[in-house]
Amino acid sequence: MADVSSLETDRLLLGRTSTAERVADVLRDRVAEGFFPPGTRLSEDSIKGALGISRNTLREAFRLLTRERLLVHELNRGVFVRVVTVEDLGDIYRVRELVEGAAVRSLGEPPYGAEADEAIRAIEAAVVAGEEAAQGRAWQNLATANIRFHQGIVALAGSPRMNDLMRGVLAELRLVFHVMADPRRFHAPYLTRNRQIVEALQAGHGAAAESLLADYLADSRSQLSGAYAQQMADG
Repeated sequence: MADVSSLETDRLLLGRTSTAERVADVLRDRVAEGFFPPGTRLSEDSIKGALGISRNTLREAFRLLTRERLLVHELNRGVFVRVVTVEDLGDIYRVRELVEGAAVRSLGEPPYGAEADEAIRAIEAAVVAGEEAAQGRAWQNLATANIRFHQGIVALAGSPRMNDLMRGVLAELRLVFHVMADPRRFHAPYLTRNRQIVEALQAGHGAAAESLLADYLADSRSQLSGAYAQQMADG
């Protein structure tokens, strides 16, 4: 079971009017960071004490994250961080291909508008952050930058619902990466391709960016699915 004492620093994020949604935000981030790895049992007593919240608030946060497929409740055992199956991973990529491709396609012809331009700047910033992380051999930072890159891709559509959907999908995906525990292997090879995609977007070549992204996701899916299936088979 994880030592949750450092969660006490997250109390400031909750404020005086702490809600289940805010608690869920804190726990979601911690799961995404790998603080609670897949398969970890979450102790109600430890977490509610660390965050200074009620048991009911924590249980509602657990329910929210269970609906997002990040946690799972096991009868008479408690709440655990979910372990993604190989089949789940395939479904995650099907959703990514549909949503990310549609987001790029929604741009149409330039000029794109202020909201899309802001999203492209966020994508560029994520690419730069990834390049700097790779230069510094900060592989977890590289993984985070890559997630932000794909969040930026979806933000091109200007849809809060798509953003929320992708936040959950990418959080699930990070559960897979935490099992693999090798962010360099699964992120570094795609840095150049991230750069190519953002440059195509900046140049107003939406169709080219969509094509690059489709190839990217297909290759990523093949690489990660094969490695994850082997990891799960090996136990």
